[in-house]
Amino acid sequence: MNINNVWKDDQMLIPAIVQDSNTKSVLMLGYMNKESYQKTIDINKVTFYSRSRKCLWTKGETSGNFLNYVSSEIDCDRDALLVQATNNGPTCHLKKYSCFGDEIFTFQKLESIILTRKDTCESGSYTSTLFEKGNKEIAKKIAEEANELAISAVSDDGRILEEAADLMYHLQVLLIANNLSLNELEKSLAKRNK
Repeated sequence: MNINNVWKDDQMLIPAIVQDSNTKSVLMLGYMNKESYQKTIDINKVTFYSRSRKCLWTKGETSGNFLNYVSSEIDCDRDALLVQATNNGPTCHLKKYSCFGDEIFTFQKLESIILTRKDTCESGSYTSTLFEKGNKEIAKKIAEEANELAISAVSDDGRILEEAADLMYHLQVLLIANNLSLNELEKSLAKRNK
């Protein structure tokens, strides 16, 4: 469906919900007219129509905290947009991750942290050390953590969550070490879903 066909005229405003394309958290709500939507597509930065100033404004043009456009879709009634984006710093003018509060910790957030450690090779970082040692060492840690989780599950020592967290962390390190992502893992699981 061509989203540009949604606007009946150039002045019509449509609410645009901006969602973090990685975590799926809602970042903010703004309004778009046809021109602001087209500018969003052209510059790959989310651009709204300011109802108070009566002009276009690109989110981040003064703060530098841009919303980098990824994709968008129109809802079933064709009267609201869902915009996928990534943010460069806080989205909210109050310096919060989102206009709806602080970022919650997710596997996607952990993936971002691990990717940063891989890219920076930070001295003294356990994650960086794992990347340096390679797949063999990471695989050994996964086997160790899986064993500890299994023992915890049958011994009822109250450490199931801690051991599961260790296993998930090491699994994400292995994925990233092999240039794979959680998104790709989800797609692989989705293929199995009948």
